[in-house]
Amino acid sequence: MTLIAVVGATGTGKSEFALDVAEAIAARGGRAEVVNADAMQLYRGMDIGTAKLAPHERRGVPHHLLDVLDVTDEASVAAYQLQARAAITAIRERGAVPLLVGGSGLYVSAVLYEFEFPGTDAEVRARLEAELERDGRGALHRRLRELDAPTAEAVGPHNARRIVRALEVIEVTGEPAAARLPDEPVPWTRHETVRLHVDRDELVPRLDARVERMWRDGIVDEVRGLIPQGIERGVTASRAIGYAQAIAEVHERMPREDAIAETQALTRRYARRQVGWFRRYADTTVLDATDADARAEQVHRLATLD
Repeated sequence: MTLIAVVGATGTGKSEFALDVAEAIAARGGRAEVVNADAMQLYRGMDIGTAKLAPHERRGVPHHLLDVLDVTDEASVAAYQLQARAAITAIRERGAVPLLVGGSGLYVSAVLYEFEFPGTDAEVRARLEAELERDGRGALHRRLRELDAPTAEAVGPHNARRIVRALEVIEVTGEPAAARLPDEPVPWTRHETVRLHVDRDELVPRLDARVERMWRDGIVDEVRGLIPQGIERGVTASRAIGYAQAIAEVHERMPREDAIAETQALTRRYARRQVGWFRRYADTTVLDATDADARAEQVHRLATLD
């Protein structure tokens, strides 16, 4: 069974498109199952801010790697790679089609392509974390850019955890390129990738409206429920876009309008990075997510793959 990957920027409708494909496969007598590739949807209780489909919205299609981490756990792409590949293998063994769905570029690429993650060094990591607290992420990102500009560009200046990890890998291995995926990746398995695209002048209003909807739907109340569970101690969860701002609002460090505006700005920036990431590989079909006829054509094509 060909692994089908549905990728793209946030707000492009990946989940709904993947379910359309799953239903088309079922209409032909087959079965499909979804493997989540959104790093924040791994977390239990982080539903509103991640646009996680509720069980009743999944159209009866099995979903894997949702709600597998506590908010105090640190997400690890190396661990995810093992879990996602195991899930995909098991889906195939059941005679079903695996659908890898999400917008976390490194997570998607770690599954689709051969990539071995370098080990960690607790002493180096602790020192870099201390430097992060003392000097700020801007200083560490500038250092990363001097050592390895392509990795610095891919990571971005705002993801402190990934900046620290990239610097750790470079220091441990002595090889800047070890902190990034190869320019010409080798596929892990047979796969077909579809990238959903929405023109930026249409995507930006979608993203802004989505953030406003997150607040209307109760992300602040969701965060209030997650604080006793330790979200503020979570290295990854506490820094998630929308959640960091909602935490600040709960503690009255940021008024609601500022929390929403900052989340919108960060979401737009994140979407730009996602687009840049998924442009990297040529073996991808780009689909205009707003074109109903093109969507239907791609759904049919994917449903008929061997």
